[in-house]
Amino acid sequence: MSELALFGGKPAVTYVGTGKNDGTDMFKWPIITKEDEDAVLEVLRRGGMSGTDVTKEFEKEFAAWVGAKYALGTCNGTAALHAAMFGVGLGRGDEVICPSITYWASCTAATTLGATVVFADIDPMTLCLDPKKLESKITDRTKAIIVVHYMGYPADMDPIMEIAKKHNIKVIEDVSHAQGGLYKGRKVGTIGDVAAMSLMAGKSFAIGEGGILHTDNLEIYERAIAFGTYERFGADIQTEYLKPLTGLPLGGYKHRMHQLSSACGRVQLKYYDERCAEIRKAMNYFWDLLEGVPGVRAHRVDESTGSDMSGWYAAHGLYVPEELEGLSVTRFCEALRAEGFPTSPGVNAALHTHAVFNTADVYNDGKPTRIAFADRDVREMDKDLEVSEIIGSRTYSIPWFKKFDKEVIEQYANAVKKVCANYKELLADDPGNPPRLGGWHFFNHSAKKAN
Repeated sequence: MSELALFGGKPAVTYVGTGKNDGTDMFKWPIITKEDEDAVLEVLRRGGMSGTDVTKEFEKEFAAWVGAKYALGTCNGTAALHAAMFGVGLGRGDEVICPSITYWASCTAATTLGATVVFADIDPMTLCLDPKKLESKITDRTKAIIVVHYMGYPADMDPIMEIAKKHNIKVIEDVSHAQGGLYKGRKVGTIGDVAAMSLMAGKSFAIGEGGILHTDNLEIYERAIAFGTYERFGADIQTEYLKPLTGLPLGGYKHRMHQLSSACGRVQLKYYDERCAEIRKAMNYFWDLLEGVPGVRAHRVDESTGSDMSGWYAAHGLYVPEELEGLSVTRFCEALRAEGFPTSPGVNAALHTHAVFNTADVYNDGKPTRIAFADRDVREMDKDLEVSEIIGSRTYSIPWFKKFDKEVIEQYANAVKKVCANYKELLADDPGNPPRLGGWHFFNHSAKKAN
């Protein structure tokens, strides 16, 4: 292998993209064509941005595509998750279980409903909620479980649903990372009681800005409407106890989806499965090339089980420092970046370590918001989240290939092989890892700049 670029060698990656999001660049996303532009301009030119006609059509098409009875568009994914929580009846004094490794929007809105967030640990290989760590978190106050299909990997839903059924608990699927993904042949989001997700511009299903929830449960759907979609909370409502309340949103929120987004969404939906198939082909090829390389493992599902990772959002790899004499992931990533491979160590930082879930009194309740309406201090239960606390040292971001170009993908795979083969050169000046790896905010998927 050639000398590491970090020490003056030639970088392994020479790819220079087009910089366009028209499908010609390996990394630009979403793919925007004249069809998208025309659909958005039609709404814009007639002044229909704040209407609901296009959004309702998008909801029908999305529901049919995912295989759900009802879908509701929202202004963003956080609103969709918020409405889903209200939809399942989450309220003051209730507890909701959520993995600690996720984006904050998966659970933070629960506190506005007076609920308490209880964190559960993740599986170190899937990076999703570990079913084996779930049941110990359940009490008579547990109202719901939030399952995140993290970075596109479908969570192990069968045992989770079995536990939820045993304890009569609702399951909310956060599909923000995995729109269209499969779990044993079933679309993720159709297994729990309700699904909610972001459709913002960085996601694999990207419509500009927006969110959507879907469910087969009429009551959950209508509660979500009642919570923040006032212009649709009217005579069509069938849930009896909601009928006397129609006219104003019960939560005082305005969750309506912007119709420039829903217009774009209708077009994106037509091509989404085809584009995701190419993404999966490219990402799987990358990992196939790295099979057996010491120090790295693929974060990917076995597709022979009928599962897949859809658009493979926020692609990451698993790092095994023991196979590289303890080389830190920080130093590993530094060497990769020098090779032209954009990366950073870690995933989302564990939510239970943030002040918002420890000391912040957000709503002036006189005590930390997380436990403001709890009958116990659930922060004591954060002590068994060992995987969540160390997973940053065992993960790193990888390029998110949107096109299947063997030559380009091989350049990136060769960069990893080169660093792993020459790891001994990196040990002497290894600074180690900082106390915390990863952040609480968005991932940066740019192929041109490291995170």
